[in-house]
Amino acid sequence: MAVPKKRTSKQRQRKRRTHYKAQAVVTQSCSRCGDPKQPHRVCPSCGFYRDEAVIEVEID
Repeated sequence: MAVPKKRTSKQRQRKRRTHYKAQAVVTQSCSRCGDPKQPHRVCPSCGFYRDEAVIEVEID
């Protein structure tokens, strides 16, 4: 079984992990009100999901 002879240095470890990044948040416009929202989620502005009222939203 392969076993490392030496400990991996912090620099080498960090170089390897430079590609581990958080993905950018994807948004699309709501088909009902046009405000940006995440796909497959209830719209926070109008409270609709797939042309169906899911939550009641207070209008300021």
